[in-house]
Amino acid sequence: MPKYSEFLIDLDGTITDSGDAIMSSAQYALTELGYEEQPRELLRKFVGPSLMDSYRNLMGMSEEQAKEAVRLYRKVYEAGKMFEVTLYPGVVDILKKNKEMGLRNVLVTSKPHVFAAQILEKLGLDQYFDYQTGPEMKDPSSEKVRLIRKAMEDLSLAPEQCVMIGDTKFDIIGANKAGIDSVGVTYGYGTRDELVANRATYIVDDLFAWFQEQIW
Repeated sequence: MPKYSEFLIDLDGTITDSGDAIMSSAQYALTELGYEEQPRELLRKFVGPSLMDSYRNLMGMSEEQAKEAVRLYRKVYEAGKMFEVTLYPGVVDILKKNKEMGLRNVLVTSKPHVFAAQILEKLGLDQYFDYQTGPEMKDPSSEKVRLIRKAMEDLSLAPEQCVMIGDTKFDIIGANKAGIDSVGVTYGYGTRDELVANRATYIVDDLFAWFQEQIW
């Protein structure tokens, strides 16, 4: 039997390369609020955490300013930007193989669930997921451990069955706090250094190869 049977999987930077859509939407809101064009390296940091946290922590906005930035971001994002994504290589094959083997794919994302669900449906990936969770639209929190614990509680999962797969420190920190193992992928929007620093159980360049070696 595989070591893990429950795969909690992040969306942005892990399943989909959504960076350009997120970064351009983030900059749109900043431009509308009178900010200059921001460096790409700063905008990359918007991929992963909640928008409220990003606008406050990265731009030094007050809560009210951040709320307005999020409103502007969502205006352009909902208009179509959110579908401007590509799938990382091997992702569909991983989801299909897990499904065939009776292993569960569980979406755990900091993106509002209403958006995540639409994106998975548009890409034809919703059929491979047994469960999805993400914040509600009015929920500003991006604390991944809360979402991980919700999925585990809703599905009655034992920690030793689970592994969290993501590309940033937020995924790894959440997994550690929830008492489960983690896989940090290096192809997304985090860095290898942050995955190492936060003690990811596995750090992989090729997720499909990891599944071949460790699971199937």
